[in-house]
Amino acid sequence: MPLFEGTQQQYYDNSQSFTGDGSTTAFTLTFSPLPSNEAELKVFVGGSQVADTTYSYNNSTGVLTMTSAPALNTVLLVKQLKLSEKLGNYQYIGINDLITNFQINYVGEGKIIKKLKLPELSFHIQRAIAELSYDTLRSEKSQEIEIPPSLKMMLPHDYVNYIKVYWVDNAGIERIIYPARKSSNPSAILQQENFDYIFNGDQTLLESLDSNQWINFQNTTSNDTTEELNNEPDADVTLAEGRRYGITPEHANHNGLYYIDDKTGYIHFSGGIAGKTIVLKYISDSLGTEEEIRVHKFAEEAVYKFVAHSVLSSRINTPEYIINRFKKEKFAATRKAKIRLSNLKLEELTQTMRNKSKIIKH
Repeated sequence: MPLFEGTQQQYYDNSQSFTGDGSTTAFTLTFSPLPSNEAELKVFVGGSQVADTTYSYNNSTGVLTMTSAPALNTVLLVKQLKLSEKLGNYQYIGINDLITNFQINYVGEGKIIKKLKLPELSFHIQRAIAELSYDTLRSEKSQEIEIPPSLKMMLPHDYVNYIKVYWVDNAGIERIIYPARKSSNPSAILQQENFDYIFNGDQTLLESLDSNQWINFQNTTSNDTTEELNNEPDADVTLAEGRRYGITPEHANHNGLYYIDDKTGYIHFSGGIAGKTIVLKYISDSLGTEEEIRVHKFAEEAVYKFVAHSVLSSRINTPEYIINRFKKEKFAATRKAKIRLSNLKLEELTQTMRNKSKIIKH
């Protein structure tokens, strides 16, 4: 693809160009700061990108060396990739642009909102993003870690709720882990030998770091309460409730167990999962860091309608019909965004439905 075809040029603004003389192979870069490695560079000769095997880069001197000199009057373009230039970012719009666009379209003399302070607008936009993240936006995130001997995994800083937890086998296949609904990590009160509670000097109860229930749970590497022993990862202990009679799919789990301790902010795993690679998929409110406060362009209008309704409904002397109008528009824009983000494709849906009993023609 030519370098400056269509809108591609805007992607290569942060670049440095040289003109080949037919003999020079070394070119000194003046980026500030300099790239730390070759992965942060893209090199184009005559408008076409070249493979990274055709050049080398010295990050201490900032010198880019080509294996062969560019021809006379040939343009050599070096593009420095930045963190903000990750592929796929174009489909999102950041909070600063959302604030500016809302002010242009909704705030001012002769507009539906005459005056609106920036902190108030920022608050309503963040609330809109958070609310839409729960069931409309693509706010699913994931984390992968290797479970340490403590059998604990910290919840992410922007965690709101989990989607699923699984460990990955040697073939890269997901092994779904289901929650242990009948286990937890309660507050463990310290007791004396006569079972009296132990109090601190200020008459507050002393508590142990870990409860006996959690200690027993993490020490479970096999299940001796069922008819057959099950080695790691653990079989669900709830199988013992009726042996194998009337088993339910929720309890037919041989992949291990976990429960989430919201009080401490940790996920607790059973002993058979130690050392395995665990993946947590979770819902975020999209407000973790400033870079994460962004919205997919399919849902941009939904944010504006959400904010307009929130602002108008919180102000006195606003006619009720105006509030109701923007309430309807908010729900309509949200439904439209949800349909767009569902990303249904006719061919993919048809291929899936071909597995059913009825023949699908299209």
